[in-house]
Amino acid sequence: MTDLPAREKQRLAALAEYDLMDTPREAAFDEIAELVAAICEAPIAIVNLIGDGRQFFKAEVGLGVRETPLETSFCGRAILEDEFLLVPDATDDPRFDCNPLVTGEPHLRFYAGALLKSPDGFPIGTLCVLDYRPRDLTEVQKQTIRVMARQVMVQFEQRVATGRLIAAEARQRAIVDSAQDFAIVACDLEGRIIEWSYGAERVLGWSEDEVIGRSVFLFFTDEDRAAGVPVQEMACARETGRATDERWHVRKGDEPFWASGELSLLRDSAGRHTGYVKVLRDRTEEHLAGEALRKAQQRFQTIFDTVDAAFAIVEVKFDEDDKAVDYRFVEANPAFERQSGVNLRGKWVTEFAPDLEQFWFETYGHVAKTGEATNFENYAEAFQRWFDVRAVRVGDPADRQIAIIFNDVTARREAEERLRVSEAVARQNVERVKLALEAGAIIGTWHWDLPSDQFTVDEAFARAFGLDPALGRSGIPLAQITATVHPDDQAGLTEAINAVIARSGSYAHQYRVRRADGRYYWIEANGRVDHAPDGTPLSFPGVLIDVEERRSIAAERDRAVADLRALAETLEQRVAERTADLGQAEDALRQSQKVEAIGQLTGGVAHDFNNLLTVIRGSIDLLRRPGLSDERRQRYIDAISDTAERATKLTNQLLAFARRQSLKPEVFDVSESVRTVSDMVRTLTGARIKVSHRLPTEPCYIDADRSQFDTAIVNMAVNARDAMNGAGELSIVVAAASGMPAIRSHPATPGEFVTVSLTDSGPGIPADNIERIFEPFFTTKGVGEGTGLGLSQVFGFTKQSGGGVVVTSDEGEGATFTMFLPRVDGLDGGAAEEGDNSLPLGEGACVLVVEDNAEVGMFATEALGELGYHTVLAMDASKALAELATDAGRFDIVFSDVMMPGMSGIELGQEIGRLYPKLPVVLTSGYSEVLAQSGTHGFELVHKPYSIDTLSRALKKVSRRR
Repeated sequence: MTDLPAREKQRLAALAEYDLMDTPREAAFDEIAELVAAICEAPIAIVNLIGDGRQFFKAEVGLGVRETPLETSFCGRAILEDEFLLVPDATDDPRFDCNPLVTGEPHLRFYAGALLKSPDGFPIGTLCVLDYRPRDLTEVQKQTIRVMARQVMVQFEQRVATGRLIAAEARQRAIVDSAQDFAIVACDLEGRIIEWSYGAERVLGWSEDEVIGRSVFLFFTDEDRAAGVPVQEMACARETGRATDERWHVRKGDEPFWASGELSLLRDSAGRHTGYVKVLRDRTEEHLAGEALRKAQQRFQTIFDTVDAAFAIVEVKFDEDDKAVDYRFVEANPAFERQSGVNLRGKWVTEFAPDLEQFWFETYGHVAKTGEATNFENYAEAFQRWFDVRAVRVGDPADRQIAIIFNDVTARREAEERLRVSEAVARQNVERVKLALEAGAIIGTWHWDLPSDQFTVDEAFARAFGLDPALGRSGIPLAQITATVHPDDQAGLTEAINAVIARSGSYAHQYRVRRADGRYYWIEANGRVDHAPDGTPLSFPGVLIDVEERRSIAAERDRAVADLRALAETLEQRVAERTADLGQAEDALRQSQKVEAIGQLTGGVAHDFNNLLTVIRGSIDLLRRPGLSDERRQRYIDAISDTAERATKLTNQLLAFARRQSLKPEVFDVSESVRTVSDMVRTLTGARIKVSHRLPTEPCYIDADRSQFDTAIVNMAVNARDAMNGAGELSIVVAAASGMPAIRSHPATPGEFVTVSLTDSGPGIPADNIERIFEPFFTTKGVGEGTGLGLSQVFGFTKQSGGGVVVTSDEGEGATFTMFLPRVDGLDGGAAEEGDNSLPLGEGACVLVVEDNAEVGMFATEALGELGYHTVLAMDASKALAELATDAGRFDIVFSDVMMPGMSGIELGQEIGRLYPKLPVVLTSGYSEVLAQSGTHGFELVHKPYSIDTLSRALKKVSRRR
């Protein structure tokens, strides 16, 4: 198959040989065009030359232009034919029916053209005729076009021959005109000089009279004569017709000079070899300059190849708008590949980096166009490196070439960034230390030189350890430091110190020290061990923090928790003391934000439960009536079941809201959670406040504590209700946001967020209160009407969840509270169990039921019996362990309540896991403090109240794992 690109290059080269493009009109070719137009009766005739992307009309009749673009031409297709192209009607020819010259002005319809071919067969153009109407030609007319096309080529060839003759004559004239710069010497077959030109006298110094008859070896050096160089040149000329040399010669006075010469044969008119002609030119200056240049190039190449800096010559490419769009690496030194990590010699940069930043094209394009050199540092994402670059224009400005010298400064930039971050952290740490010192949190600092075992400490450290401050400045060994540590803490301190010295890095440890007053105080030591590159421990600086008060508070908290647990001994005592100490318990357990809202919910919840109980009681009364049909009995049973489910849902919402269930961050849809909590908000706000919500069509997921989220919604709703004095409108809007705006002293944060906005129609918030509303205990309500902790809970929840809360308000126009929470991807798929959804049966499996409530225990055993399970009932954990000890193999599953006297269900499950690791355990609870604080510990949990279907599915689920 013909290589079209190579063939096209050859064709264009053949066209260039004739040197016809863009030449003036000539009568000879105009006459041919006129003759063809007349013979073919065509309005248009052209002698057309097909160049690179355009066609040039050497002669034309009826067209009025000298060239047109190639893409719309007929001749561009004609040169693809063998000899002749005939198009009777272009509108019927699929090659031309969409051509704009056919479909538009001048509406050409007919074309006929013969190729203009070079002697080598390359088509360089056409002789063609065109018409505005469809038609055909006679054979005579076709033959006329072919013959005249050959005549055109004959004239083209004559032009070339004439041009060559003129060029030859010009060369001869140039030789004659410049003969004085050349030494032309003729000699006979024996080498005796017979002709000596004027140029020879000027170049070699001898006159013609001085050299005629002498040997031509006269101007060769002694070394060349001794080596037989003149004889070798003559032999080469006889064998090949000519002999060239570039070497040192001598002129009169034995002055050496470098000459470029050629020896050719001298023949008579009959063609016989009669002697030799030697032509010499003095090239001493060029030779010396060339030698100097060669040495300089060698030096440059050595530098080019060995220099550490990367160097490259690039050619910048511009589009039709003169905008830089690419650049090619014409030359590059070895350091270029080392610095950039890639070899791009001869390649366009977009071949390697199609998404390279526009900055590089704009910068290099500016240098190439203006010649203004530039220095800059910039990051190239494609190379993943920072470069320090110097760019200057080189060569002819039209070449659009620049030289770039650059170094990879990625390591330096990264080091600078690490230093910047380190300095920022150091500044922050210094500020923290200053603030801590001023506040009394840090009570001393030390620096321990590990190789010399010498502590240098400040005065506060010395006082903390009961040491002489003077010794702290001169150096103290570790043994003297630890002498004041409480005996019970010394072993642990020594172990912690040895561990951090061995591994290096951060260190934190709490222990007691004896101060000057003789008492022991709790402190916390924080520091860092630094190692040498070979791993040798070098230094151990750090600070002392007073944690006595913190530990006292923790101990007080632990005592308060113990006291609260002790309150559960009797119901009456627990209720009375819990009521009396509610404020303290709320503060210790961080429940005060919810207590206020729960109090607000009490009336509404009682109303909702009374409604549910009314349905249940009424349905039961109707079931007791005799003569009920099966359909009506089933309807009342379904009503009781549905109402119980709604009561269960309401109970679970209240428990979750009061943080009485196991809580942890989870991924959930904000819209779904808002939709669920809206019922509670309506109950809370009352009938005089219209509550509406607007939710997006797509889920908006966050990863947060669902209970705290619901609490925040309720707290903002309570705040809005009170602001509106119980009457107005409250809207809740969920939306997606790109980025979180600057909030108070925190800058704007990029990323995807979910916003939850509550807007009320109240009187708004005074400007001087907006900055204080999130402060704990700040409230504008009267005494006893609120704790001032609701909005502080909203603030704390959003900050802990990685977001923030924004307040906007104009007095008299209400207020809007907007929570920004980071958006996350939703969970894949559902958690639904695959398989049959019908009620699974026990198939004879044996269940050990552990339940301290007799009625619940009887219900569970009877329900499991209906499902086909065998059951054994144990009233507490000790009896259950006794049953297992008798014969654990007879049981397939243990189903236990959580809250029981003595050992709890979780403790029982853990003990069973230790003794009988393959026996599955399912727990059940309506509420458990242990579950609320620590979760299910990996056990399957069935929430009370539960349906038989739920219980059976849980048992079947764990039995499949066995």
